[in-house]
Amino acid sequence: MERPVTMRIAPEQARSWLLVPASKPDTFTAALNSAADAVILDVEDAVTPAHKPKAREDVVAFLSGHARAWVRINDATTPFWEEDLAALSGLQGLEGVMLAKTESGQQVDATAERLPEGTKILALVESAVGLEAAPEIARTEGTFRLAFGSGDFRRDTGMDDSPTSMSYPRSRLTIASRAARIAAPIDGPTLGTDLDLLSRDCAITLSLGMAGKLCMTPAQTEPVNTGLSPSVADAAWAQDVIDDLGEDGSRVRDGSDLPRLAKAKKIHALATLFHIPTQN
Repeated sequence: MERPVTMRIAPEQARSWLLVPASKPDTFTAALNSAADAVILDVEDAVTPAHKPKAREDVVAFLSGHARAWVRINDATTPFWEEDLAALSGLQGLEGVMLAKTESGQQVDATAERLPEGTKILALVESAVGLEAAPEIARTEGTFRLAFGSGDFRRDTGMDDSPTSMSYPRSRLTIASRAARIAAPIDGPTLGTDLDLLSRDCAITLSLGMAGKLCMTPAQTEPVNTGLSPSVADAAWAQDVIDDLGEDGSRVRDGSDLPRLAKAKKIHALATLFHIPTQN
């Protein structure tokens, strides 16, 4: 049974973004029934050119019923991009699109022009050119959130996957998002099945101001949700601070209290949203 719509997390706050190969339609329903906050049916990297027409047809058929999901479309420099948009435009179940290999705001604008007004566009930054254009992309009217295509970015730049090497591109996406007043960006995926590594990567994601993470398998979605949510201890601390200083700050004692209260209120709001208890 699909999870009730009321349990879905709004895409502005979505933590786990599950990528599902569009060439495997038998996995679509299971993906929607996973713990993922958002599901992305992938007609780009996950599908070879020869199989893209069939995969696109399967996505259209799935989203023409009662199902709802995002779709990762091919990048704007390929002929598949226009074919994807022509097929998806107006689909009732389309939550939005992820634009692969975004390198300019103009590409986002061109994508938005081919979709119904208000369709959400995730701009996936996967290259040095895209990263340099991140402020422009983030400020483009059609951009909903930025996402980091970390694997292709490393291939493009020759950088490794160490936290130190990846701290600059992640930070740049966070700062560009904040400056443009859009939701915090979505980090790239962790490869493999090592849950300790996934937990470490989630901590790095949060430390660099990102608030979501791409997932490669349904098994990663629940750990990512946990890793990108306030802990019970965090929620309890936030409640204690609010109780001490007052929701409106009426009991603030010195200048250090206001930043502490602001942090506590942010954590409390997320704990409420994600149903995290405020007592240990």
